[in-house]
Amino acid sequence: MPGSKLDPIDRKILAELQADGRMTNVELARRVGISAPPCLRRVRTLEEAGFIRGYHADVDARELGFEVQVFAMVGLLSQAEADLSKFEARCREWPLVRECHMLNGEVDFVLKCVAPDLSTFQSFLTEELTAADNVASVKTSLVIRCAKDQPGVPFEILEERLSRKA
Repeated sequence: MPGSKLDPIDRKILAELQADGRMTNVELARRVGISAPPCLRRVRTLEEAGFIRGYHADVDARELGFEVQVFAMVGLLSQAEADLSKFEARCREWPLVRECHMLNGEVDFVLKCVAPDLSTFQSFLTEELTAADNVASVKTSLVIRCAKDQPGVPFEILEERLSRKA
């Protein structure tokens, strides 16, 4: 289990930064119970090892004028690795596509898209997504409201699991 390679202090650092990535190193060190210099070294090591991929502001899309959120389920004509990679690369180029996940089963990809209005999304859907090479089908679902949007991972589950193995 990859998370078990980290010691409890590293996992606590990750949990605290996940909850509040803006805190100072001094505050982080206080919360995890170590002094600031080793805390900063640990954070840098976690960044270099890829456990921390970046720091982001959690912006409110609707407040910024992005009123439409849509999940698009995409089926491809070919699932050859080269075709899958080409579609993923194309998704990275589309600004309205905020997430792209390859799935197994009936749908090849699910895309999370945001747009300022329905007509902007409709133009993207008809002129870009359905017109893209290798796209066989697209089914969309408009988000009415979000009941939960919690990024990151549940560290409490990881800690519980690790304590049972110890």
